[in-house]
Amino acid sequence: MATVMIGIGGLGATNTPGDFVKTMALGSCVAVVFLVPKTRCIGMVHVALPDSALDAKKKQMVPGHFADSGVPALFNEICRVGGAVTMRDVYVKIAGGANMLGAATSFDIGRRNVLAVKKALWQMGSGPMAEDIEGFISRTVTVSVDAGTVELSSPAKGTWTI
Repeated sequence: MATVMIGIGGLGATNTPGDFVKTMALGSCVAVVFLVPKTRCIGMVHVALPDSALDAKKKQMVPGHFADSGVPALFNEICRVGGAVTMRDVYVKIAGGANMLGAATSFDIGRRNVLAVKKALWQMGSGPMAEDIEGFISRTVTVSVDAGTVELSSPAKGTWTI
């Protein structure tokens, strides 16, 4: 039993029984979770920014940093770890995208991240089946291979699943 920790811009997948995939302290960032019941494979990417056009070099080095490159990179990782699937086989859940400044700002990076993630998913012929997005709280996301559940926690709200 292991926990695959996902940092900012990171991504990972596993199908080993007993494993977890986890990312912590999502503020304006968005966690995109892929669950593949057919192969019992789970994966997550921790998206920090919406568009890789901001930094082409970083896109090459850390594709998970951006929504437009991170979502397809997660799909590739899911296929590498669990075997070839199509997006029809994948359940998608997303969390995060908070407005950590607590007021409307011109940057509104959380909302922009959510929209960019959804756009990347739609371009792949998919969309989230569940989400816990925006608001003003940070979230920790933990996914279990065995249970196939996505658990969220926050000091401000406790623990819940999506």
